[in-house]
Formats: sequence, structure tokens, C-alpha cells
Amino acid sequence: MIVRKHMGRASPILLLLLAFGFFFATYNLLTMIIHNKASNLGSWVVDGVKRSGELNSKFHVALTATDAPYSQWQCRIMYYWYKKVKDMPGSDMGKFTRILHSGIPDKLMEEIPTFVVDPLPEGLDRGYVVLNRPWAFVQWLEKATIEEEYILMAEPDHIFVKPLPNLAHGIKPAGFPFFYIKPAEHEKVIRKFYPKESGPVTDIDPIGNSPVIIKKSLLEEIAPTWVNVSLRMKDDPETDKAFGWVLEM
Repeated sequence: MIVRKHMGRASPILLLLLAFGFFFATYNLLTMIIHNKASNLGSWVVDGVKRSGELNSKFHVALTATDAPYSQWQCRIMYYWYKKVKDMPGSDMGKFTRILHSGIPDKLMEEIPTFVVDPLPEGLDRGYVVLNRPWAFVQWLEKATIEEEYILMAEPDHIFVKPLPNLAHGIKPAGFPFFYIKPAEHEKVIRKFYPKESGPVTDIDPIGNSPVIIKKSLLEEIAPTWVNVSLRMKDDPETDKAFGWVLEM
């Protein structure tokens, strides 16, 4: 029986490609694990201080939504899980409101507690529908009767897997940090809206407006500024390009 000497021997180029592919896959896997650990193990942040949760007064769960089918289904799923955990031990969850910024009622009015507000004037959002979010909160805060002292700003794609306590502390709101929001990397742009005399860029928390638990009186105070700054940022091409889909956050 004759056996060829070089049979089964891979070429150096193939081995190099396999090694590179393995390295690339391992690097991405480790990066993803690190980011997930930061998200899963990280605590909510209250004014830069990590808190494990304190028993305070109830907070109202509020989210903004459109009447689009995908948004309606997200809201239905979220509301289902809200009802599941709301009255469990350790919960400070109060009432629930879907703030619908389509301007007209939809078919979920009887199924989910809903407050209808007006959208921004046509064209003002420049196709970025999320800009309606701060404007929706302004209208809701002005017109609705809100019994709770605190508000959780949530979104339709959030799901409550366990009861949530009130993590805010007095006038110190609680928010969740996102690894992809990095104010320090866009200091030149941020200084257009946050001048040096206001403080260092590092004072800006890497959070979005959601999830955030905040005292209702504070939100009433800052919501109009949130609207105006968001619109100014969208209107500035450099800022719009720098922040993209997280601009309103």
C-alpha cells in the first residue's frame, strides 16, 4: 500500500486563515461577554452612587408609544408583565400609563391605561420619531393627574422579570448606564449645549432618559429643556451625525 507523504497536510495560508478566524471570533465573544456582564451585573446609578434599592414612595410607570402595530404589541407584552410583578413583595410600582403621541385614540385604549397627546408639528422631528418622546412627557405632565411622587420613564420594549423597587432617593434620580453612550468622546459637540462654565463633560452621566426613576417635580422642571435641547441637537448637522439614534437619549 502506497501512502503519499504530503496527504492531509494543510497549507500554511489555510492554517493562518483559520488561526486569524479563531482569534477574531474569540475576541468578539469575550467583548460581548464583558459588555453583557457590565449590563447584567451593573447597578442602577443614583447621582454617581450605586444603590442596591431603597423603599421609598410608589413610582408611576410611564412609557411613550405610537399606534404602529409593532409598538402596540410591545406595549401589550410589557403591560402583561407589569401586571404580573406589580404587587409582588419588594415592588414600589404604582399605576401605569401608555402615553400615546399619535394624537388620536387607538384600539388599545380599553386594554391598556392610555393618555393621548399630540405629536410634534409635521416635519419638526425630521423623520426621527423619537423626538416626540420628550414632547409627549411635557404634555402628559401638564394635563394628567398623577398620584405618585415618582415616575419611571420606561419604553415599550422593556419587560419586568421581577418587581422593581424605587431606586431614586429624594431629589436624586436613578438611571441605568449604557456602555455605548460616551459623552467625553464628543466634547466639542457637547460644548454647544453644555458650556464650560456648567462643568466638565464627565459630569454628564452615560444614561438615556429610560430607564430612569425621577421625582415628578424634577421631571416637570426639566422636561421643557429636554424638548428644546433635543430639537436643537437634531437641527445641528454635526451633532445629529455624532449621536445618531441615541441623540434624544
